[in-house]
Amino acid sequence: MSKQDLRERVWDTLEERGEARFPYPPHDRIPNFAGAEAAADRLAELPAWQDATAIKANPDAPQLPVRRRALKAGKTVYMAVPRLRDADCFLRLDPTEIDDLDDAATIGGSAAAGVQVVPSEVENIDLVVSGSVAVNTEGARVGKGEGYSDLEFAILRAFDRVDEATTTVSTVHEIQLRDEPIETRAHDVPMDVLVTPDRRIRTAAGQKPAGIDWAALPEEKVDAIPILQRLRE
Repeated sequence: MSKQDLRERVWDTLEERGEARFPYPPHDRIPNFAGAEAAADRLAELPAWQDATAIKANPDAPQLPVRRRALKAGKTVYMAVPRLRDADCFLRLDPTEIDDLDDAATIGGSAAAGVQVVPSEVENIDLVVSGSVAVNTEGARVGKGEGYSDLEFAILRAFDRVDEATTTVSTVHEIQLRDEPIETRAHDVPMDVLVTPDRRIRTAAGQKPAGIDWAALPEEKVDAIPILQRLRE
């Protein structure tokens, strides 16, 4: 099964079984799901979460409870600027500088409450939270197909803000947890831990990418992302 076929199957099943949540439809996005808050609660029991002072999180709806919980726990949250379009391509949410933590965790609120920073100004990241369309117990992850999550990790690794020991996690619905093999490439970031509303799964994840896989990047993508232009130079 191709990655796109797998995405379509997951999106369709979430919708057909009534497990998708706003925004609708779940297709062509990191799908929100019933039990996202329970998954965030279960993630908070993970020692790697409890020890983390700075996390990098995706901006999608199913991870909103994760971002809120992190800010309320006093953790600094970093999110990428959409499509990495600016030179200062990460958004820092420091809970000590924010009045309304609930709003700051939202996509719109984060833009107002956060401070854009260049990668060298990002703290060392203790935990990476990624949204997924599908995952398996080997740690392989399928996103929505644009590759930004993996690229964000690679950029942070180029600046030594993440490394092989950085824990990577994804909160997902059980429907998104698949038994079938998922094809991966060298630039794909594996997930160390999968968290559903009902359980946590330590995967058999392999090594994380050591940096940016320039051969896998289309020239037009490099031209559109200032930090990539700087790193290539």
